[in-house]
Amino acid sequence: MHANLLTLLLLLTAAVLMVSLARKFSLPTILAYLLIGITVGPHGLALMQESEAVSEFAEFGIVFLMFSIGLEFSLKKLVAMRRLVFGFGASQMALTALGTGLVTWFGYGQGWRSGVAVGLAVAMSSTAIVARMLSERFELHSRSGRQTMGVLLFQDLAVVPCLIVLPALAAPGESLLSALAIAAAQAMAVLAVLVWLGQRYLGRVFAKFAQHRSDELLVLVTLWVVVALSYATALSGLSMALGAFVGGMLISETIYRHQVEADIRPFRDILLGLFFVTIGMMLDLHFVLANLHKLALAVLLLIGGKGLVMLLVTRAFKTPLVTALRTAAQLAQAGEFGLVLVELARTLRLIPQDVFQITLSAMLISMFVAPFLIRKAASLAVDLGRSDWAHGATIIQNVAVHSMDLKEHVVICGYGRTGQRIADLLQRESIPFIALDADPQRIRAAQQEGVNVVFGSADRAEVLQAAGLGRARALVVSYPDIHSAEHVIRLAHARRPGLPIVVRASDDKDVARLKAVGATEVIPEVLESGLLIAAETLVAVGVPMKKAMGHVRAIRATRYASRRGDYEQPG
Repeated sequence: MHANLLTLLLLLTAAVLMVSLARKFSLPTILAYLLIGITVGPHGLALMQESEAVSEFAEFGIVFLMFSIGLEFSLKKLVAMRRLVFGFGASQMALTALGTGLVTWFGYGQGWRSGVAVGLAVAMSSTAIVARMLSERFELHSRSGRQTMGVLLFQDLAVVPCLIVLPALAAPGESLLSALAIAAAQAMAVLAVLVWLGQRYLGRVFAKFAQHRSDELLVLVTLWVVVALSYATALSGLSMALGAFVGGMLISETIYRHQVEADIRPFRDILLGLFFVTIGMMLDLHFVLANLHKLALAVLLLIGGKGLVMLLVTRAFKTPLVTALRTAAQLAQAGEFGLVLVELARTLRLIPQDVFQITLSAMLISMFVAPFLIRKAASLAVDLGRSDWAHGATIIQNVAVHSMDLKEHVVICGYGRTGQRIADLLQRESIPFIALDADPQRIRAAQQEGVNVVFGSADRAEVLQAAGLGRARALVVSYPDIHSAEHVIRLAHARRPGLPIVVRASDDKDVARLKAVGATEVIPEVLESGLLIAAETLVAVGVPMKKAMGHVRAIRATRYASRRGDYEQPG
């Protein structure tokens, strides 16, 4: 008993320390859990041993992850992104799986079944790592971000047939076609029954228990649905994760989708973390050190091969080189479902232990490298963009034409919703301005309304100069991309040290960083929205509006040093 408690204490201590470090350096927590498993596992410090009970318990992390993906599955979303999902996604997965399978079959001397298993596993990329990074860098809705998310969505959907294909490949004494036919028929029959029952009764079940207005009861019902459907598919010889996916998909069509998603997240995150710890424990460091040359080649083939495939696919769809490079870098790593598939292939004896270790090691290293590769590719894309048409002479000349009659004006970087509000107030005060944006559709709509908006990337020195930075009264960065904003501030401050620069930030944590590079004032959205909500709350409970706004002004006076005198009031 005491030994088990000590093991649990060590595991929790490692988790707290490593996840804290990952958060500090803006790295995905999945990497922290993998590192914990590698360190404390039987091939590391040997503080914990692999156990079938722990592995089976950890498998529920993948079950809940598939349930969450099912909740996100929407036919409307799929139709809207069909070109990206089935064009980019299907091409990437087919070419990557084919290339990896051929390398495994011929290059490493394995059978074709092993080649298919390894190919399907390696074709997967990490939704957890990439989606988080794109969200933090505000690139989810960029062209490369949409392409990447389309491919990841296809991979998430492809997990389901992969979970059917691998057991069929391992079926002894049967031909592949017959095994696949039997597995597909069995899966379709089971899924048809589950979908029919779910559509007929699941909404009623949730509605019945929701009447009690008990969060605890709703969580229990959700857990019951996940476990029951997982048990049903496992009992039928299919994957537990497949049943969870169907459950999530069925609940996504009900009004309880968002509540269920919030309720299930703590279970998913903790169990998924435990799953990645068990994956890390499987890595044999002694084997890796003894086969470094093979591992180096495998890592090079994995990252380079996946990146090259995605680069070719995006270029084939006439994507600009800069965007294609970003997309390729964002998908040039293995993923969490790839780890699931390669472990399933080992369990089914589709791949031998040495191939499993090399493949697992290469996949883990690619996931550790992914954040740095994505950042480096973004930086390289900016450098390459200097010679791109978007930053060419025509664009510079167009910006200069729109600003040549302006002086004592404001340069607005970004014409989204915030930029539009700023422009509207400047127009009311008859203050001239020029707005720079990179969305052609948004620019056309603004120009039709007579607004001085022009195509141009504000993080280029020549674009800022063409916008009349030397004659401007102030510069505003109205978009929340911290990396781009910092670069714009450095450029503007270097050329006009005394120019007032007002910057929008998502959070308080970026204020000091942006002011350090030259921003006059940084407006954190979280602070401002919080102040307005707090003021409205005070008024709602009977505090006079004048007094409530006085509190707001007092807080602003402490936060915005350059305007302290304007916010402070006598008495």
